[in-house]
Amino acid sequence: MKDVQELTPKRIVEELDRYIVGQADAKRAVAIALRNRWRRQQLPAEVGDDVAPKNIMLIGPTGVGKTEIARRLAALVSAPFIKVEATRYTEVGYVGKDVESMVRDLVEIGVSMVKQEEVQRVQKRAEERAEERILEILAASQRHDKEGATEKDKAEARDRLRKDLRAGSIEKKEVEIEVEEKHTPFMQVFSQQGMEEFGLDLPGALGNMFPSKRVTRRITIGEARRVLSQQEAEKLIDREKVTRDGMRRAQDMGIVFIDELDKVVAAAGGSGPDVSRGGVQRDLLPIVEGSTVVTRYGPVKTDHVLFIAAGAFSQSKPSDLMPELQGRFPLRAELKALGREDFVRILTEPKNAMLKQVKLLLGTEDVTIEFTKDAIEEMASVAAAANESMQNIGARRLHTIIEKVVEDLSFQAPDIAPSKISINAKFVRERLKSVLQDEDVKKYIL
Repeated sequence: MKDVQELTPKRIVEELDRYIVGQADAKRAVAIALRNRWRRQQLPAEVGDDVAPKNIMLIGPTGVGKTEIARRLAALVSAPFIKVEATRYTEVGYVGKDVESMVRDLVEIGVSMVKQEEVQRVQKRAEERAEERILEILAASQRHDKEGATEKDKAEARDRLRKDLRAGSIEKKEVEIEVEEKHTPFMQVFSQQGMEEFGLDLPGALGNMFPSKRVTRRITIGEARRVLSQQEAEKLIDREKVTRDGMRRAQDMGIVFIDELDKVVAAAGGSGPDVSRGGVQRDLLPIVEGSTVVTRYGPVKTDHVLFIAAGAFSQSKPSDLMPELQGRFPLRAELKALGREDFVRILTEPKNAMLKQVKLLLGTEDVTIEFTKDAIEEMASVAAAANESMQNIGARRLHTIIEKVVEDLSFQAPDIAPSKISINAKFVRERLKSVLQDEDVKKYIL
């Protein structure tokens, strides 16, 4: 995680540039929103509480980077992040999912993040305690064999066991350990919104009614080390602190990405599904404005959660949304459709560029591949042409094309290793030839 204070808007954009090509306006908008969050936290509490987050609306076709921008933004500051589709929700009273569930899911992610960090913090101590428990088990088994051993003999035997354990020479030896198994009866709660969590910790409550039981398992020392380390880490962390910090992180740093917002625009004078779409907007409004949602950990406020909405708005426009909802997304940015030159950059420039990933994957089989400049341009041209002639799915088209180009190599890799292969434009055309010539197949595959 970067030092939040050092993440100026310019630095945020630079970090996003490492993974996402172009879309400067959208990057600037999210950079300002993230910096404003830090600025609010520097204000006195009585003032900062009244400063609402500058929510963002990203407008653009699919596959141009809307989700990736939001996801990378959250990763920059280790913020809880959740992506939801507005079409998953329906107005209260209709069959579907309650909009408040997005907040409950965000809290779960926040608590999980903090727990992972706490476990990592105590990992070394947990491993040491797990080692001692394994030594106790091994020493106990040896004492049965050597009943007359002196204290000195026992200490020396324990030291030898510790040495073997740390050297990894007895990892496959089997030992018996006790583990806890929790049994919670399977329960489903049905409502008008389907199976839904109502902010009650039902698993936790039932878990107390049906306490865990200890069972003995015979496993290898390597597996026992993992299981016991996990058990010891659970004992070392402060569960109340994890919950408290997780809730606070969700409230103060959480980012909710609401995709397909344009799909819940209700037609004027509509009925049936259109009524429900309008209802989703009305139900979203208090969540985005700031309200309290009951979760299984306790009440959580959404006043300072950052909401990023996105949609293509090809059949509608943002102004078709409820005026109140529009007003809760003051920052707007339009993302541009991607063309051939963008695809060339996407294939090579980002830190996690697609071609770099393919090289690394085949490299594990001792197969080295290199893409020539004309091969990259050819794949970019095919992707751009396919998007123009069929549905425009943006950069997602590249994934299909790359997989088709390297399909035979991926299949044969274990048999042709070690080898070094250069992929040029001719190679690309040959692999895509059958697809590009058959219009029906092209629509199905590309």
